[in-house]
Amino acid sequence: MPRKVLSNATDHPPAYIESDPYLRPAFSISHRVRRASWNVVWVLLYRTSPRPLHAWRSLLLRLHGAKMGPDCHFYPASKVWAPWNLVCANQVTAADHAEIYNPACISFGSHAILSQGAYVCGATHDYDDPAFPLVAYAMHIGSYAWICARASVSPRVSVGDGAVLGLGSVASRDLEPWTIYAGTPAVAVRLRKRHGSS
Repeated sequence: MPRKVLSNATDHPPAYIESDPYLRPAFSISHRVRRASWNVVWVLLYRTSPRPLHAWRSLLLRLHGAKMGPDCHFYPASKVWAPWNLVCANQVTAADHAEIYNPACISFGSHAILSQGAYVCGATHDYDDPAFPLVAYAMHIGSYAWICARASVSPRVSVGDGAVLGLGSVASRDLEPWTIYAGTPAVAVRLRKRHGSS
């Protein structure tokens, strides 16, 4: 069943219309101002904070609209594109250089982990539309899921509880719970022993 598009740049055209649709901004001016504000905070206060100050970085994310559960560990070189579209349960981890690109809401279950350089991509472009608009999808990374170093989760993909996406792998389809995946595109290689509260 196809996932519902939550945001399409052509749904909210600016007051002026560029003759070349590729030159149209994908987001409103207020959205771009909000992101610029967050980027300044990220550079000056988030990125420069000492590694152990996870509570400080969670506070900065909350102040910009994120819903953060207790004991989340977001490291200083991690990146969140839009904190107001981030929902984290307890003890979610985003290691250095992990990146969450979330023009629409992306949620993480408890104890979900993004290792170094992991990338969760919540949007793409409609390449069949001549205007090539950005389209964004809500996504969920399940509890106890682990996105290993340099692995990528494609737009629209849901990651089940306890699923593991191996080193450098690319998830282009939903990952089943408590299953280990590897490769590009990622395929199931074996089951994982269930643990935790899931």
